[in-house]
Amino acid sequence: MDTLTERIQAAAEHASSITFVSGDAQVTLPWAQLHDEARGVAAALAAEGVRPGDHVALLGPTTRELVTTIQAIWLAGATVVALPLPMRLASIEEFVAQTRERIARADVRLLVIDPQLSAFVEPEEGDPARIELDALATEGARLGGAAWSMPAQDPNSLAILQFTSGSTSEPKGVMLPHHTILANLDAIAERGKLDLDNDCFVSWLPLYHDMGLVGLLGLPMISGTRMVLGAPQDFTGRPSRWMEWISEHAGTVTAGPNFAWALAARSLRRSKETLDLSHLRVALNGAEPIDPTSVRELIDAGARHGLRPGAIFPAFGMAEVAIAGTFPDPMAGLRTDPVDRGVLENERYAAPAPVGGERTREFALLGRPMAGLEMRVVDPATGHELADREVGELELRGTSVTPGYYRNAEATEAMFRDGWLRTGDLAYTLGAELVLCGRIKDVIIVGGRNIFPEDVERAAAAVEGVRPGNVIAFGVEGRRGAEAFAVVAEIKGESNDVLQREVHDRVRDACGHPPHDVVLVPAGTLPKTSSGKLQRSLCRQRYLDGTLEPVNAG
Repeated sequence: MDTLTERIQAAAEHASSITFVSGDAQVTLPWAQLHDEARGVAAALAAEGVRPGDHVALLGPTTRELVTTIQAIWLAGATVVALPLPMRLASIEEFVAQTRERIARADVRLLVIDPQLSAFVEPEEGDPARIELDALATEGARLGGAAWSMPAQDPNSLAILQFTSGSTSEPKGVMLPHHTILANLDAIAERGKLDLDNDCFVSWLPLYHDMGLVGLLGLPMISGTRMVLGAPQDFTGRPSRWMEWISEHAGTVTAGPNFAWALAARSLRRSKETLDLSHLRVALNGAEPIDPTSVRELIDAGARHGLRPGAIFPAFGMAEVAIAGTFPDPMAGLRTDPVDRGVLENERYAAPAPVGGERTREFALLGRPMAGLEMRVVDPATGHELADREVGELELRGTSVTPGYYRNAEATEAMFRDGWLRTGDLAYTLGAELVLCGRIKDVIIVGGRNIFPEDVERAAAAVEGVRPGNVIAFGVEGRRGAEAFAVVAEIKGESNDVLQREVHDRVRDACGHPPHDVVLVPAGTLPKTSSGKLQRSLCRQRYLDGTLEPVNAG
């Protein structure tokens, strides 16, 4: 076995490059140059007292300095603890509290922080040592790469401590040793048919989450493959930039959650110029439930820009397996399994149904397990393995599964059953392929039916005036203690009874059951994780506490 450090050193000899984009500015440098700069920063980290095995926290936006420091931490033999940035300025107090909680739980030796964030996360007694990102870069440049010497390498040491996204007061740190990450990245390269000479990765994904850090940055960094890297704010500020980068740099590999692809489709439809997306061969869609309708809209919008339908790449992954769980074959495109909604909800069985039928729900096929991984679907209560099309909990085991949560024996024990990782996802198999239905904890039970919140949320989001991708549904207690559900939706303007009734009726017609309550709230109200995922449990708690503030009726 080897380590990320050894792979990075070998990759630095490859002639390819990384391009940093910020707004309309671009800087390109060879991986070899970034590696030399990282060697200097690694020497600066050692001068700050960082030793092999120490945990170094990073807090800052995506920049050349941040990426260099990520590599430098590994070169120093230390562990990367990438801390999330605030989603909204209104949540700054919550952001500071969560940042401090993660730093404490990670046993951080040194905090490397962007100067602009220092004022928010001020030093307090008992905090670890800290240094600002630009000061570390300056010291690294002064020392130079020759000042670094490689420490002893241990494939079993932690490379990344990845905190699960969410607002929980007890965040869990997923432990990812070097050998675990490399097993997964090697499997990605194999299944994805990585071409070192011709591939180009394009990403704006946050580097404080597994898809951005491990998948989209880690693989190019350890292989020397060409890469174009922007920041999340570049994408959210103008979503068209993502597709423009792919066109300009002949991007072949990229990834994003379903909501990002929906924004990309809208930008492609509105584009007054024709882009060149013909080189794209892996357009990975993951991190949240895949909506086949949105994917088809992307394919239609991308057609005049050369986007090949086969490039669509629905996949499954999670931090607990480094990143990739199942992949399809490249250029297989979107493949779906239409099933009977009623049978699925009442019997937890995926009975085939006609495409487009009133009772039909369509799921994307997510491919086969990565090399080194096995999967099975079991009864969540008993662990009994289920047959094809029987819906239960997805479990995984193999070479890229985490050994557990950092210093959290109770959560680690609950995560495994007989050596299998319990994912918490409802799923079924079709031969060797995986189909996901939703999260077990989010399923709404009404009158014995298992209603999936995604179905409710998509129905509500289809109403004019509701902000797509900004609807949350969750179970509540209805009249006389009956099982029911509520819908909270962000809207674009003022609230009114007509809009509220339309959401109510659209959900009732789509799901066969009326919501107990419909709450319309202003844009920016719904709680989300640092990666942009909707937080149903937190929204439900705020609903029950009465702390959600509806839009004033117009």
